[in-house]
Amino acid sequence: MSSITFRPYRHDDLDALRAIMVDAFDGVSIDQGIERVHGPIHGRDWRWRKGRHLDEDIARDAGGLIVAEAEGQIIGFISTWIDHQAGLGHIPNLSLRPEWRGRGIGRQLIQLACDRFRAAGLTHAKIETLEQNAVGNHLYTDCGFREVARQVHFVADLRPNPESHAAKEPPP
Repeated sequence: MSSITFRPYRHDDLDALRAIMVDAFDGVSIDQGIERVHGPIHGRDWRWRKGRHLDEDIARDAGGLIVAEAEGQIIGFISTWIDHQAGLGHIPNLSLRPEWRGRGIGRQLIQLACDRFRAAGLTHAKIETLEQNAVGNHLYTDCGFREVARQVHFVADLRPNPESHAAKEPPP
């Protein structure tokens, strides 16, 4: 197996990280669910919307991104941010290239994120996933996270005659 290295985010990583994230979230993205029900919104597809989540992660705390590399190539990342007042470390996104999944790299990234939170004096970490993300649900539970709640997402079409604009594919 190739040697895996972990390092801080650099600005020139952005395009590679965005591509990895969009690929990793195919089938388990709220944005994709919105598009399945409503179609593209404002001329943008779910991939564009999901990619913007990375921009938000970087704007919030670029130092909270940890990049995984193998063979000189970026293979994945985890984004984090710290809420000192609430005492919580947040993990908004964890993504790996498909060919690198199932090798413990996601688990290592989660451990590095939790180490970062502990070093900042935090006592708890939070991560979210959709119910249909079986891999994420298993991994997060196995890493010590406990389910505390379930959430349902709703989106309303605000245009006149919204039925005429809706995508025809029903939600899963």
